Amino acid sequence: MRIITGSARGTSLQTLEGEVTRPTPAVVKEAIFSSIQFDIDGRTMLDLFAGSGQMGLEALSRGAEKCTFVDGNKEAVSIITANAKKTKLYPKTNILCMDWEQYIKSAAKRNSFDIVFLDPPYAENILPKVLIKLFDFDMIKETSIIICESGEKLDTADPMISERFNVTKEARYGRVFVTYLTPEKEEADE
Repeated sequence: MRIITGSARGTSLQTLEGEVTRPTPAVVKEAIFSSIQFDIDGRTMLDLFAGSGQMGLEALSRGAEKCTFVDGNKEAVSIITANAKKTKLYPKTNILCMDWEQYIKSAAKRNSFDIVFLDPPYAENILPKVLIKLFDFDMIKETSIIICESGEKLDTADPMISERFNVTKEARYGRVFVTYLTPEKEEADE
């Protein structure tokens, strides 16, 4: 697993042994960053189920201003920290060891992000719940791009999601589904 391009290009990254985390496959990572390549520079990012931190570090390598990494696993957080230092991107990071719900509650209405990457454990099927909380707690901007990685197609017809988000792109790479969302714009009162 390596940084594809940018200031840390070619730097190899550590990941947790075993099945604790599931790194985003290289082909998926490359496709995601090709899709958002012109939306990264100077932007802030949230990597909510960060694992090894590879997605946030790739964004920082490509010019993102800052990335907040959140993972509930202490070993994962140690690896993210080591990877951030190895890539020399550590000064642009905010690395937190906490549960995703705990983080959203603590940062609600205070932090919002330009790019949000969500790759929760597939088996937990919590992606809709995470999306709703991020939206309802004002953690995304009107111009935010939310990228969801999942093991099955996200049910974007679910009114809880469709009332809050617009789907801009959906793609499948083998067993991995990637959904790109933007927040539904609030209509001005007449």
